[in-house]
Amino acid sequence: MAEVKFIGVGKTYAKGDAPAVSDFTLDVADGEFLVLVGPSGCGKSTTLRMVAGLELPTAGKILIGGKDVTRLPPKERDIAMVFQNYALYPHMTVKENLSFALKLRGVPKEVIARRVDAAAKTLGLEPYLKRLPKALSGGQRQRVAVGRAIVREPAVFLFDEPLSNLDAKMRVEMRAEIVRLHRALGATMIYVTHDQTEAMTMGTRIVVMNAGRIQQADAPMNVYAKPANTFVASFIGTPPMNLFPPGLFDLGCVTGVRPEHLAVRLEGESVPAESLAATVDLVEILGSETIVHCVTDKCGVKVAARVTDPSRVAALKAGARVTLVPDLAKAVRFPPAS
Repeated sequence: MAEVKFIGVGKTYAKGDAPAVSDFTLDVADGEFLVLVGPSGCGKSTTLRMVAGLELPTAGKILIGGKDVTRLPPKERDIAMVFQNYALYPHMTVKENLSFALKLRGVPKEVIARRVDAAAKTLGLEPYLKRLPKALSGGQRQRVAVGRAIVREPAVFLFDEPLSNLDAKMRVEMRAEIVRLHRALGATMIYVTHDQTEAMTMGTRIVVMNAGRIQQADAPMNVYAKPANTFVASFIGTPPMNLFPPGLFDLGCVTGVRPEHLAVRLEGESVPAESLAATVDLVEILGSETIVHCVTDKCGVKVAARVTDPSRVAALKAGARVTLVPDLAKAVRFPPAS
């Protein structure tokens, strides 16, 4: 079993400093793909490094497979970590990079050969086994780094922003590859990213963090549709959820409306009572959709609406007057304190 259990885990680097991680309590199921996501400095990488044994918690416990590993060195935790910078040995071939850790452990040659061949086949690295890292593309190097983790057959895989150095096209391909790998291995994976698109598309569950604390832990679509607070609402989604102050709809609370639930009506079109006059500030044409950024007359709130009808885009110019109609049935209401 490779479940990971966090019990009140905290990390403070120096006396008097704010905690980097505070009261992190969470159960990661065996075989789960958990993604930690949040802005820079939120504590997600520190949390991952504590699982790996690269940082020691100043509070709480971490259990892997029911075993308390809080104070154990990395080599005794049965984990494998994939870093952002690949960390390949430049003087070794791909095959040598894949097999090096196993040789250090004294694993029999026939076992090493079997594991390396299987990993190379899974990741499409067979044509590159004799190449040095300098002869590989960024995506191929990242595959080698993943393969080096696979051959160890760990209880838990840890990924620390592994796609940050890749271009946009390669990131999409590697996202799909890692998801397929998780499906094939059925292994427990904990993945750290600042990119909420990665979090939404890869994780079976995502944990949104801010200022060292868990803000919400749930399935991706639940986090998107029902954010726990205004931080999650404003972080998850591109563009993020629009947040209207209590005075706009007389609901006595902050009202969150996703851009796809905010209709744009042109001058002369009929509108319901729950609507807001606004001025178009910016129009982003993205092909299959157009994002219209507006400023409301009342309170001067900046909002974004998603328009998918190409016939309406021509009339949406900067400075145009429009009326915004929120679908309040799909809105999320937040207490002011959230």
